[in-house]
Amino acid sequence: MIKTAVILAAGMGSRIRNRSEGRPKGFLTIDGKPLIEHSIEKLLDAGIENIYIGTGYKKEEYKSLSQKYSQITCFNNPDYNASGSLFTLYQIEPYITDDFLLLESDILFERKALQTVLANKRSDVILASELTSSGDEVFIEVDKDQNLIMMSKNTNELSAVFAELVGIVKLSLSTFKILCKKASMLFQSSKDLHYEDGLVHIAKEVDLYVQNADNLVWCEVDDEHHYQRANNLIAPLIKARESSHHVERKILLNPGPATTTDTVKHAQIVADICPRESDFGDTMTFVSQALTEFVGNPNEYTTIMFGGSGTAAVESILSSVVDKEAIVIVNNGAYGERMLKIATIYGLNVLEYRSPLESAIDLIKLELLIQNARVKISHLMIVHCETTTGLLNNIEAVGKICEKHNVAMIVDAMSSYGAIPIDMKRMNISYLAASSNKNLQGMAGVSFVIANNEQLDKIKEIKPRNLYLNLSEQYEHFVSTKQMRFTPPVQTLYALRQAILETQWEGIERRYNRYSKSWRTLLKGLKALGLTHLIDEPNHSRIITSIVEPSHQGYDFDELHDFLYDRGFTIYPGKLDDLNTFRVANIGDITYKDMECFLTLLEQYLKG
Repeated sequence: MIKTAVILAAGMGSRIRNRSEGRPKGFLTIDGKPLIEHSIEKLLDAGIENIYIGTGYKKEEYKSLSQKYSQITCFNNPDYNASGSLFTLYQIEPYITDDFLLLESDILFERKALQTVLANKRSDVILASELTSSGDEVFIEVDKDQNLIMMSKNTNELSAVFAELVGIVKLSLSTFKILCKKASMLFQSSKDLHYEDGLVHIAKEVDLYVQNADNLVWCEVDDEHHYQRANNLIAPLIKARESSHHVERKILLNPGPATTTDTVKHAQIVADICPRESDFGDTMTFVSQALTEFVGNPNEYTTIMFGGSGTAAVESILSSVVDKEAIVIVNNGAYGERMLKIATIYGLNVLEYRSPLESAIDLIKLELLIQNARVKISHLMIVHCETTTGLLNNIEAVGKICEKHNVAMIVDAMSSYGAIPIDMKRMNISYLAASSNKNLQGMAGVSFVIANNEQLDKIKEIKPRNLYLNLSEQYEHFVSTKQMRFTPPVQTLYALRQAILETQWEGIERRYNRYSKSWRTLLKGLKALGLTHLIDEPNHSRIITSIVEPSHQGYDFDELHDFLYDRGFTIYPGKLDDLNTFRVANIGDITYKDMECFLTLLEQYLKG
């Protein structure tokens, strides 16, 4: 078992010198303690007994740590100003007598990082992660056996990018000796080499396995952007993960609420607080701005939240923004029908554009409806991802038609927001409705409207049609107080805050790629089972799939539902009148492996 670790900390940290106030960047304060102490404490928790710190710049700062931690020994690189981390590592050769962990001093990581490396039975392991797009990344190329070929910050130097270097390596004593021998030769030309350079040079002699840790939360802190990201995103995510306890996992394949992480569930367990306190107002402000930033510029758009299901946001828009002029509602599914019903209840002047449930909107016919209308049309409302079937409507093309005819577009993005990339300005969206419990992977109970600020200013004079869902009143109250007008779902908002952090970490595009992989797995499995689905691939949202029920004897949806539910999976019935279907969503905290398990169970049921 490995008992030794080496931390490379000789660098000057020139890119973040202003923030570090002249101290080494290992002493940057992250979540209340020096960055390097996060690493030290995790190493000690992992059973490491001896920690060597390679120092150089302001070496006395690190020596003070040895007074606090008896396990620390410092060794100095006297030529730190003209050399790289490989030369620092070379200085410790006389002290190393066994296998060890090698760490960079400027990384923040969860315990899982060390656990992953230590659990690997291979002697030499380089820890890697999915691409973080954080800036200044070191990319890795591997061979067919996942052994190192090349590392570089320049992707043009790699034939293919496998993963991103984390900055934690497990090295055997024998490999370290080979590395030092190679380094002594390289230093004859230059000492300004990083330890990564040394590893690349010996990769032809030694197998250096690259382990890509799934869903690892970590970051490097090299500049001000990295520092802000570490404090505002990475540290809170790590704290949430490491303080949460496992909750029995259920796989929800219904179209929301979705399967959530343990950290989102546990985020609801907070000290009691009155929602009128400024601390909670800060939470509301963070949530509102972050929700806006996923789809638009907070200087141009604002998020207005309500306690309620997603339908509350849809009803708020319809009842608040349409005055005496007409609204076109695109109806190609149950949720278009719901919008029509709401508009009718409020007595709005509605023009329905009915489109087939299973195919793309005829844009020419839609534009002709707008052009030939005998009434002035002020708004058009459309569902982005129609949850009835999984059809993805082309809102960008519809937005161009609306812009051409000076019509404000309203989008129900309940099943697309947080997964499918949306740019409200480019797509000409004036109002967008969504909720906390689908692709954001939060808990049910918060609905919200993201609105163009100029459009919001126009609706102030419209006579209110209701109290609770009045969009203008809710907006004005939030701007002045950072509160909802009526009691908000406090715990649900804390869970939403955590879900937002996790969405920021994963990124919208990466999340959609994960969902898409599960969707492709589903379609492949359905085909193998002889089952069909409604929407063709070019028009499919890759969010939810409407599956035609099998016709063979013995099939019963309720029995299938109960069979799956007893085994931890939930599916949803269809919503079509003239065709028997059931629906499977691939959203939430699930992967393609969960979909493979579902398909195995589905096959078991169908075969009796």
